[in-house]
Amino acid sequence: MSRRPPPDADPPLLVACALGIERFALRGGDRGEKVGGAGPRLVTLRTGMGPQAAERALTKALGEGAVTARSPVVASGFCAGLAPGMQPGDVVVAEATRGHEPGAPDVRCRDNGPLLQALRQRGLRVHSGLLRGSDHVVRGAERAELHAAGAVAVDMESAATLRTAMRAGSRPVAAVRVVVDAPEHELVRIGTVRGGISAFRVLRSVLPVFYEWHRSLLLPRR
Repeated sequence: MSRRPPPDADPPLLVACALGIERFALRGGDRGEKVGGAGPRLVTLRTGMGPQAAERALTKALGEGAVTARSPVVASGFCAGLAPGMQPGDVVVAEATRGHEPGAPDVRCRDNGPLLQALRQRGLRVHSGLLRGSDHVVRGAERAELHAAGAVAVDMESAATLRTAMRAGSRPVAAVRVVVDAPEHELVRIGTVRGGISAFRVLRSVLPVFYEWHRSLLLPRR
């Protein structure tokens, strides 16, 4: 287990994902460069599926005394695209996340500009907008309803992850998801296996962008 960095050290970046395959795609985070020789520069956290699991895992990871207690947080992994024309492998960068509960407040991602720029520079198809939370897999008519209400994508953990992160203390937060399931490419069809491979490859390629974003947060603000 990583040792806690000294009080004046910059905290590592915490990247939270739900599934083992997502963490495998984001592999290498725990073996990244060190913060002041005391701990990893980036920590990947597998939360488990669903908003409740994400909340429990983030509460523990951001608790007092944890190496990631003061860390910026990125929610990452796969998502379902909601807009017509989206394809597996497209990237979604949240402007805000909103939970599935009625009246759930938005969590704004105010520092996502460098992420958008870096991802687009890599030639990826990038969408930005509201990322909705859900406590179940979204299909069919419900997908269209969420899009009509202003969301560009949906997943089960991002909203809970960022809400829990901000509740533990003010910090930069972001959500970067890769579309694996889209209106014209639903996972129920065998033809989407290729799309899943594309999404995995894209998710694996975004880790350097997270490092760049983390470095940008450490630069002096003008």
